Amino acid sequence: MAFELPDLPYAHDALAAKGMSAETLEYHHDLHHNAYVTNGNKAIEGTEWDGKSLEEIIKGTYDASAVAQNGIFNNISQLWNHNQFWEMMGPGDSAMPGELEKAITESFGSVDQFKADFSAAGAGQFGSGWAWLVKDTDGSLKVTKTENGVNPVCFGQTALLGCDVWEHSYYIDFRNKRPAYLENFLNNLVNWENVASRL
Repeated sequence: MAFELPDLPYAHDALAAKGMSAETLEYHHDLHHNAYVTNGNKAIEGTEWDGKSLEEIIKGTYDASAVAQNGIFNNISQLWNHNQFWEMMGPGDSAMPGELEKAITESFGSVDQFKADFSAAGAGQFGSGWAWLVKDTDGSLKVTKTENGVNPVCFGQTALLGCDVWEHSYYIDFRNKRPAYLENFLNNLVNWENVASRL
């Protein structure tokens, strides 16, 4: 069964007041995300990966020894990443649940320090990629960054929060100010209830 583009969990203009415009959502979801769906389906058609889950394909096609990943991985991993990304944001005012705040404070010292570390990871990712808050295999929380479409699934980690730092994610609204986009993402866009549900 072919993968499909999931609907956004909110209207295209639902995040506009919080710093992510309808135009960004139209380009990012309707064009970029959809391209990963289309190209990913084409890439796996007739291969051993046809009919497998996104996670199975990601784990099976990721090459830790390669700088440039193969076409199947690139499209399928970005499809997975974006499926998570839209769910990790929301239009409502979202307070961080106590369980998540406690886990973050234990791991980073404070919520502010976590946000600083996360922003630094995203701003410091050279070129395209993602910043992540992950639950590592030992149960600890860590901030990581990955290049291009590489994601925590590749390393057996659980993605709690991810921020897309490809230019198409922020250029319409923030031009080249990636740090400002990251700050706005953390302070205005994150659905902390969704993040906590991933613990």
